Amino acid sequence: MSRFPTPRALPRVLALTIAAVTAAAVLIPTPAIAAADDERGAAGTVKTVAPTLVARATLSADHLESGPDSGALATPGNGRTGPWDGQVIPGFSAAIDNGDGTFWAQPDNGFGTKANSADFLLRNYLVRPAWQTAEGGEGSIGIERFISYNDRNRVLDFPIVGDGTRERLLTGADFDIESVVRAKDGTFWVGEEFGPFLLHFDAKGTLLEKPFSLTGAKSPQNPYLQPGETPRVRASRGFEALAGSANGRYLYPIVEGAYVDDPDLRRREVLEFDTKRGAYTGRTWSYQTDQEANVIGDAFLTKNDRLLIVERDDFEGDQAVTKRIYEVDLKRTDAQGYLEKTLVLDALRIQNPGGIGAGDGYGTGEVFSLPVQSFETVVQLKDGRLLIGNDNNYPGNDARVPGSPDDTEFDIIDLQRARITPSAITVVGHRGASGFRPEHTLAAYETAIVQCADYIEPDVVSTKDGVLVARHENEIGGTTDVSARPEFADRRTTKTIDGARITGWFTEDFTLAELRILRAKERLPQTRPANTAFDGLYLVPTLDEVIDLARHSVSCDGRPVGVYPETKHPTYFDSIGLSLEEPLVAALQANGVDRADAPVILQSFEVANLKELNTMTNVTIAQLVSGAGRPFDFTAAGDPRTYAHLVTPAGLAEVATYADGVGLEKSVMIPRTAAGNLGTPTAVIADAHAAGLTVHGWTFRLENQFLPAEFRSSTDPNAPGDLPGEIRVFLNAGMDGLFSDQPGVAVATVG
Repeated sequence: MSRFPTPRALPRVLALTIAAVTAAAVLIPTPAIAAADDERGAAGTVKTVAPTLVARATLSADHLESGPDSGALATPGNGRTGPWDGQVIPGFSAAIDNGDGTFWAQPDNGFGTKANSADFLLRNYLVRPAWQTAEGGEGSIGIERFISYNDRNRVLDFPIVGDGTRERLLTGADFDIESVVRAKDGTFWVGEEFGPFLLHFDAKGTLLEKPFSLTGAKSPQNPYLQPGETPRVRASRGFEALAGSANGRYLYPIVEGAYVDDPDLRRREVLEFDTKRGAYTGRTWSYQTDQEANVIGDAFLTKNDRLLIVERDDFEGDQAVTKRIYEVDLKRTDAQGYLEKTLVLDALRIQNPGGIGAGDGYGTGEVFSLPVQSFETVVQLKDGRLLIGNDNNYPGNDARVPGSPDDTEFDIIDLQRARITPSAITVVGHRGASGFRPEHTLAAYETAIVQCADYIEPDVVSTKDGVLVARHENEIGGTTDVSARPEFADRRTTKTIDGARITGWFTEDFTLAELRILRAKERLPQTRPANTAFDGLYLVPTLDEVIDLARHSVSCDGRPVGVYPETKHPTYFDSIGLSLEEPLVAALQANGVDRADAPVILQSFEVANLKELNTMTNVTIAQLVSGAGRPFDFTAAGDPRTYAHLVTPAGLAEVATYADGVGLEKSVMIPRTAAGNLGTPTAVIADAHAAGLTVHGWTFRLENQFLPAEFRSSTDPNAPGDLPGEIRVFLNAGMDGLFSDQPGVAVATVG
């Protein structure tokens, strides 16, 4: 049997950000710590890495360079319609540090497709940023000159837009260039998506050799695709990322998306190309993304031959979930054969104590972020800092200011080290940060992580094919858009779940593939209308994806984020042949967190399944206790005991034989009076501690309707009240941790 881990703390000594939540202002901590070596120093301090914005420069989205008009067929957006009088710079998809204050910065194919980019010239720009820092500065990107990629040597054997011209300038209808590496001889190797190809240009931009194809893997846009041949690479999912070895001998292109025939839609292939031989070496590696839809944005090989990989989703602004840089070592893979990845930077949470870029729109406050759709540039500078940047997909992206196209930006991030003092209180993001995003989505979990939660909590139910997914209940009519899907109308039914008759749609009647068709929505739209803006965006995540996100995330205290799964209706699921315990433990094992010291806590309102789990795994276990009723497995077995029996001294002693803690409903710890105020604390916290059990309380919510009368701000049930005030009362009563829909508020309160 494991014990509750020592509560992991957060850097609450960091500056606090004031975040307005509807009508009230609540404190949310600066979520700045993103990686750590977990070193403990004097007085229990923890040594961590605190990514900090130290410099920023931007180029106006509307900037034009010399050349023919561009964008005649570009999709209009944000008040801009082509053609434009010159060459647009639609962001930078790749960059090279020249070491002298300048960078080569390469846009992609222009406007997104072959069909609309024939008037966009493929170029590589020499740029010189005039950085804005905490001390000031212009904060602009100057264009010094450019090279135009071309086929003057006529090495291409397929038609191009410039066929009839002497210069044979290449356009976005010929290639979709996305990544670039400079060789020691000054030539450029370019990763391309339409092939996908590797392209080799001289220092002035002239193509030197025929494109190097990826054998057996063509995209639908590949000019060599034969009639009837099935593309293996998905459209626009070729070589978005390309890294080069320090000696220039090897290139490492990464396929942006999963192959069409790969059963694991989270797998991305890393390849090795020998520039001396002009051929692939045959060595490949598998990288697994956090979720199926994520893509690879860029890659950079560091001096120690480890790859920095940009992984991102396709959302922008406040919808963004994944904008991350992971590090992988090509010599290390996990038990499943995937490269072990370590978080280096979560670009949605960067310290910005200098106020750099303040006022430039979403994500430019004390907590800085790069919330753009296409986070596509990472370069490690010679001093170890990271340069990150964006492709702005002009004129379509408006992550910073809705309705205004995003500027192109370069941000320099210092991975500075810091020491923090842990707190003794554990904060759990209840179903994620469900007060800010629809519950049980990766967006809610990531928001909880950004708000410094120690643990994220998925409720676990099963699909028809035995896959565990995160939903509050197995009935999903209120948490997904299933009711609006005519193809599933016949799945609506009535069932008896734990003695209650419920009508709706149930996860056990859907395969995972069918559930993937659905999108999540806010469960409490009247209470949290702001969350409805995110309806229809996010998938129902699997437990594996939630665990994977947690173990590859770092909380604000510099430790891995924990996961706190709750098995829902285990007796019911056993009765229909979809036991939850075995696949739950298998998921822990597959993710390498089935061990006593892992930041994992398993919980349930039932007892028998926790006793079973205690024999199957060494992770921490918590018995959930409601303020009324009894565990359903007691009901099913004819056991007359209630939850009230479980929290007597004798009951808690029995709980301690199979569990390490208890999760108590608030009223069990401090009941409310007839007037709705908090009454006198019971003895349960002291009794639980005497039995060796840790006490976590649930659920702490911001809205008046969930608060005791003395902490309500008004008679409006949905208005925010004094949640910090309520939390402090329970902490004073001895509670060790808490579940909250607003984990950032809880973190700032527990200090």
